[in-house]
Amino acid sequence: MSLYCAVGSAESDLSSQRLKDLLAESLSKLGERNRVLAVPPDQTREHSRAGELTRYAWKHYGDRLKAILPALGTHVAMRPEQISHMFGDVPQELFRVHNWRTDIETLGEVPAKFVREQSEGKLNYAWPAQVNKLLARGGFDLILSIGQVVPHEVIGMANYNKNILVGTGGREGINRSHYLGAVYGMERIMGRAANPVRNVLNYASDHFLQHLPIVYVQTVVGRRADGGLAVRGLYIGDDVECFDRAAELSLKVNFEILDTPIKKAVVYLDPAEFHSTWLGNKAVYRTRMALADNAELVILAPGVKEFGEDKTIDSLIRKYGYNGTPATLKAVEANADLANDLSAAAHLIHGSSEGRFKITWCPAFLTRQEVEGVGFSYGDLNAMLTRYDPSKLSLGVNQVDGEEIFFISNPGLGLWAHRSRF
Repeated sequence: MSLYCAVGSAESDLSSQRLKDLLAESLSKLGERNRVLAVPPDQTREHSRAGELTRYAWKHYGDRLKAILPALGTHVAMRPEQISHMFGDVPQELFRVHNWRTDIETLGEVPAKFVREQSEGKLNYAWPAQVNKLLARGGFDLILSIGQVVPHEVIGMANYNKNILVGTGGREGINRSHYLGAVYGMERIMGRAANPVRNVLNYASDHFLQHLPIVYVQTVVGRRADGGLAVRGLYIGDDVECFDRAAELSLKVNFEILDTPIKKAVVYLDPAEFHSTWLGNKAVYRTRMALADNAELVILAPGVKEFGEDKTIDSLIRKYGYNGTPATLKAVEANADLANDLSAAAHLIHGSSEGRFKITWCPAFLTRQEVEGVGFSYGDLNAMLTRYDPSKLSLGVNQVDGEEIFFISNPGLGLWAHRSRF
């Protein structure tokens, strides 16, 4: 097991040339590789710089890089213009589409006993270690898993083996891992590298992925003082040390501990990145530990037009709504359609305030009836954008006509918490 690159600090600002050089140095340590697969995230992780790093890998290996499989998980396939925007001049014909319902192979199962222990006795099922068939049968001598380590609602800290086992995983594995995280409790998981979901995936890695030539390329991205983004770290390796080093830095860079709980938060969702509440509820996940009881969270969503990106999940969200953990658990017990899509059930739990604070969604393309029908409050987007103009707000505390608000321009880049909740 090897760590090929561990460069970074909370003050680092790695340039594109530095990233390119560090990646080339690391890849040269691997020796000759002739059949390479790259597994980057999709456009929902554009800020990871994975598109840039994938392009550098393509330049390095040339025609020996045989395919690129974006780790879509449950997301829809990338459109050609999204691929061009994120990956530049990398040939489109290299890209493959992952279908989480059909394109998978099960490599083994994490025993039900282990999952039961991790869930503190709440769940009693085995967890299938599933990956896209291309990884299992493609005959690759190098699989580059590229992405960003950042606080995450399902698995504490994103990336590492999640990029493989969830990003290229199958319906059953994704459903059961998401549900495990939701049942265990989001606020007990976020920002923690070690947790029940990660323990299950690490078990799967140790037992079922060792025959695959996976090397992880992981960034840590934070904000500069001027609001721009900086790559604070790059970690490349083939085992958990690579992830642990990156997670340690991410906690310093992406986690903001507040002395005072937020009474009103306003979160802006970039329309180029967020098209659904499935993704946009990051505004809920990443702020919930910072919000005071009876606070209000206002979500400005000029690009949001649906609840779930997957049609089946969209219909389940519309049917059952974001009504909290007890109601969702009861619905899972009573309804086969929700029980068969546990990632949807987990999302309903994640997106609920559990009645503790008010969530006001302001989407461009969903009606008041639709928004209120799933349990949220509705706000008129144009009116809210006039009052809370993102171009005039700074990150953090602002005064708007005598009202104090806490503004966040992209919830995917951080995690906020009051000291009492972490």
